[in-house]
Amino acid sequence: MENGMKLFLSVTVLLSLTTARTGAMESQDSLQELMQIREKRELSNQTLRVTTILQSPFIMAKPSGGFEGFCIDLLQIFAERLKFRYEIKLVKDGFYGSRLENGKWTGMLGELMEKEADMAIAPLTITMEREKAFSFTRPFMSVGISILIRKDSNSQGASLFQFLSPFTANTWLSLLIAYTLTCFCLYLAARLSPNEWREPEVEDTHFSLLDSFWFGVGALSLQGVGPHPRSLSTRIIGTTWWLFSIIFLVAYATYFAASLNSEAQAPLINSFADLAKQNEIDYGTVYGGSTFSFFKLSKIETYHKIYERMNNKGDSVLVHTMKEGIQRVLDSNYALIGESSTIDLAVAEHCNLMRVSNFAAIRGYGIATRLGDPLRDYLTQTLLELEESGQLQQLQAKWWKSSCGHSEHSAEWSPLEVKQIGGTFLFLGIGVSLALVVACIELAVKSRKKADQDKSCCSIFTEELSLRFKGRSDASKKTKA
Repeated sequence: MENGMKLFLSVTVLLSLTTARTGAMESQDSLQELMQIREKRELSNQTLRVTTILQSPFIMAKPSGGFEGFCIDLLQIFAERLKFRYEIKLVKDGFYGSRLENGKWTGMLGELMEKEADMAIAPLTITMEREKAFSFTRPFMSVGISILIRKDSNSQGASLFQFLSPFTANTWLSLLIAYTLTCFCLYLAARLSPNEWREPEVEDTHFSLLDSFWFGVGALSLQGVGPHPRSLSTRIIGTTWWLFSIIFLVAYATYFAASLNSEAQAPLINSFADLAKQNEIDYGTVYGGSTFSFFKLSKIETYHKIYERMNNKGDSVLVHTMKEGIQRVLDSNYALIGESSTIDLAVAEHCNLMRVSNFAAIRGYGIATRLGDPLRDYLTQTLLELEESGQLQQLQAKWWKSSCGHSEHSAEWSPLEVKQIGGTFLFLGIGVSLALVVACIELAVKSRKKADQDKSCCSIFTEELSLRFKGRSDASKKTKA
C-alpha cells in the first residue's frame, strides 16, 4: 500500500507539470500571435521613410514632380495591402550601398543603418555581404550580369567566305549529294530509254556521264545546255532537277541578303572572355555597385582580370550611374557591364544597342530593411501573393516595352538547315525514281515489240540491258559473231 501511494503521487505530480507546460506553450503562442497583430496594427498607422535612387524604369522623376516606375507601382501595392503611408526621398550620396573599411555603409544601405530610412526599394542586388548586415525580402526580379555594347562596335564585318553562310554545312553537303545522284540517274535513264539511245550496236549515246553532270550545272546556273533530253524519262529528271534548282536558288538569294543585312553576324565580343582579351573597346561599370564588388571579389581569372583593368583605369572607365554609362556607350567605343534588367531596357529604347548573350552571374533584386525588422516578413508575404496572382509579371511587362520596330528583329537569322527544305529533296527523289521506272517501261515496250517465237520478251529485255551497259566495241563484236 505504501508503494502504491508513492506511485500514485508521482503520476499526479507529472500530470500537473505536463499540463502546466502545455498551457504555458499555448499562452506563449497566443502571445506571439497577439504581438504580430499588434505590430501589423502599428504598421497601419505608420509613415515609412523610403530611400531610393533614380534608375529607369525602376524609379524615374516625373516632369510635374514626384516619381514613377516599376518600384513605385510596387511600393503603392504594398501600401494599399499593408495599410501604411510612405515618404520617398532620394539617397544623398547617389550610391546603392557598399561597406567601407571602417565598417560603415554608404548609399541607401548606409541610410538604413543610420535609421534615416525604414526601407530601401530600388534595383538593389542581394549579396552575401549585404545579407549579413540587412534583412532582404525574397527577390522581386532575377537578373544576370551582362554587357551592353553598340552594334556597330561589336561587328567584325563580313568574312572571306560570307557567300557560304546562307546554308549550313549539312545543307551544302546534301545539295552536293543530290546533284551527284541526280546526274548519275540521268545518265542511267539515258542509257536505258530506247527513245534516247535507239541503236546501241552502231552508235554512242549522246548523254554520256560527263554530259549528264554538265546538264546539271546548266540547270543550277539557269542556262540551258546541251544535249537536251528527248525521252519521257530523261525529261522527267530534267524538269524535276530544274524545279529543285530554282527553289534552292531562291532560298540562297533570300538567305544571303539576310546574312548581309544581319548586324548580329560574327560579333567581336560574345562573352566576358572575349571582352577581357581585346583592347579595342574600353569597358566599365558603376563604381561602388554590386557589379563592381562581384568582379572585385571573384576568384575566376577572367573576371579578376576585368576588375584589375577597370580599377587601374579608374574614372576613365567607371561611371556613377547606369544612365551615364548608357550614354557613354551611345557616344563612344565603350562597353557597359551591368544587370540585364537595365541593359534590356536600354536595348529596348535604343535600337542601335545590343546585349551580349553571355551572363556572368544570376542574382536577384530585393527590398532592404534593417536587420530583424518584421517589416521584411510582411513585404515578402505580399510579394509571394503578387507572384502567384501574376500581378508582378504584369508590372514587368508594363515597364519593359521595346520601341524598336519589327524590322530590327527581322535581321536576326540563322542559316538554312536541311530539315527546313526536306520536302524539296523528297520531291527530287520521287521525280528521279519515277523517271527510272519510266525508262525501264520504255525499254520493256521495245523488247515486247521485238519479241518473236524464238526469243521471249524477257530474254530480249536482258540482251538490251547487256548491250546498253557494255562498251560499243563489245556490242560490235557480239553483232559480228
